[in-house]
Amino acid sequence: MLLVRQLFPDHSLADVPGEVRRELEQANLVRGLRPGARVAIGCGSRGIANLALIVQAVVGYFRAHGMRPFVFPAMGSHGAATAAGQAEVLRHYGITEAALECPILSSLDVVSLGKTAEGIEVLMDRHAFESDGVFLVNRIKWHTSFTGRIESGLFKMMAIGLGKLAGAQAYHTWAYRIGLEEVIIQVGRHVLASGKILGGLGIVEDANHATAKVAAIPAEQIEQREQELLELAKSWMGKLPMDLDILIVEEMGKHISGTGMDTKVINRSINGEYNPWPGLPRVGRVFVRQLSELSYGNAVGLGMADVVADRLLDRVDWAATHINSLTASTPAGVRIPIHFPTDRECLERIWPTAGRFRPEDIRLGWIRNTLELGLLALSENLGPEIQGNPHLRILGPPFELPFDAQGNLRSPFNQAAVSRV
Repeated sequence: MLLVRQLFPDHSLADVPGEVRRELEQANLVRGLRPGARVAIGCGSRGIANLALIVQAVVGYFRAHGMRPFVFPAMGSHGAATAAGQAEVLRHYGITEAALECPILSSLDVVSLGKTAEGIEVLMDRHAFESDGVFLVNRIKWHTSFTGRIESGLFKMMAIGLGKLAGAQAYHTWAYRIGLEEVIIQVGRHVLASGKILGGLGIVEDANHATAKVAAIPAEQIEQREQELLELAKSWMGKLPMDLDILIVEEMGKHISGTGMDTKVINRSINGEYNPWPGLPRVGRVFVRQLSELSYGNAVGLGMADVVADRLLDRVDWAATHINSLTASTPAGVRIPIHFPTDRECLERIWPTAGRFRPEDIRLGWIRNTLELGLLALSENLGPEIQGNPHLRILGPPFELPFDAQGNLRSPFNQAAVSRV
């Protein structure tokens, strides 16, 4: 194996909280609000870089203008679809009452906002509905299940996040009939028409998983600006550098992607279709080593793997996993793959299915997770392609797959990642 640095452009902001404050002041989102108004700030459950700092800046902006902000989880079935579980997800990101100096109100209660022209009943978190105005904080990025003009971002949060479990269940059922993008757009427009939304903060990350742009957007501009920011996010998207026969994924989890692994990195659909995304590197087999602790046992996306280690399955909270999977109408995404006790056996059993006659011919890649693609390990037989790619840099001499005495791999990323060579 060769340890390789993939060089992506650095678009990171030097002062993330300062940029958030500047954007909010320029957008003047408190216009029309009386002093002392209660502002509901919605936060999601994805592993967004600098999320706690960003939310602190948003809370501070509204407080500085004489408002009474509070935070609520804008999540559908995440956190095992319980109020306590969703508050715990926020806590793990550093979003706590003590850190923010404001209340966090978590509930699954919803209020109906009526129906769209299509007949979709639109629901809103009760705490948000009873506030004087709602402000949403979310990352804008490609969606893992479809490609469209609006994918994952503020519109999706207005639908599935604000709708909580009841809304998420209903919207995904409608999506089975008319498509998720259409549901998100119809429901989002209906939520905007209610007059409850003040605006949102759209966050765009670069391929290094760094905060690269924040945009405070008044409610009436969200649909147009989100489309523009989505195109920017796609232009910065990190990808695998080449086709692979086997991809080792060190960890999967809900904080990494809504589908556990980003489908547009591993080139899988949540229903298990192989290489459905044109223009992306082809991946023959996916081996996942472990479930991240930050996933709280939720193993949605497990079904996209071809083989997993037994220890991953030992960590699964099947109740949380089934709730999320069934709410999203994606039961295939939690099918149990082939599994073996050790990493060595997983690789020995899966490589003969990858279309090569000799193991030394396997094009092997290894990543920490689908969010972090700047540092990866590639098999030595890919050396000529690596050296011919100006965006790849070999960091050291070749090394054997590092198996321990039990036949499990030792991650090559932990120590190397610290130095950021």
